[in-house]
Amino acid sequence: MYKLDFPSPLGIVEITSTENAITSVIFAEREQAIYEQTGETPAVLKDCYDQLIQYFNGERTEFNVLYEMNGTDFQENVWKALTTVPFAKTESYKDIAIKVGNEKAVRAVGTTNGKNPISIIVPCHRIIGANGKLTGYGGGLWRKEWLLEHEKKTAKE
Repeated sequence: MYKLDFPSPLGIVEITSTENAITSVIFAEREQAIYEQTGETPAVLKDCYDQLIQYFNGERTEFNVLYEMNGTDFQENVWKALTTVPFAKTESYKDIAIKVGNEKAVRAVGTTNGKNPISIIVPCHRIIGANGKLTGYGGGLWRKEWLLEHEKKTAKE
């Protein structure tokens, strides 16, 4: 397992990978980067780092880095459905439940959304309550709000 810290405007983002695929992108609740690029940093990790720079600079609206997520069939279906929510748009937990074929699984979708190991790239921040309100985000609601505003500004430019 390899790790690399990305210093984002929202704090440190810890990226982990195997030799070939990203396995997590999470907000690390620490002030200083610990994991830095070395000669042994896999290309996929460097690529993810570069794509995050582009995203936060407003130059990237889609990610094409290879990632790997392991969960139940339901979880994997929910995470896949998250990737269909367009940049700078939002959908509700119910919308995702419908996409995965179980309209009544709204709470399960919310729980699974909260367990997304690859934030930003698999855009769980784009999922909101049916009433249009921001609800739940593993990285904190303030980060969710920031990401949504960032995407709206980027889309208008």
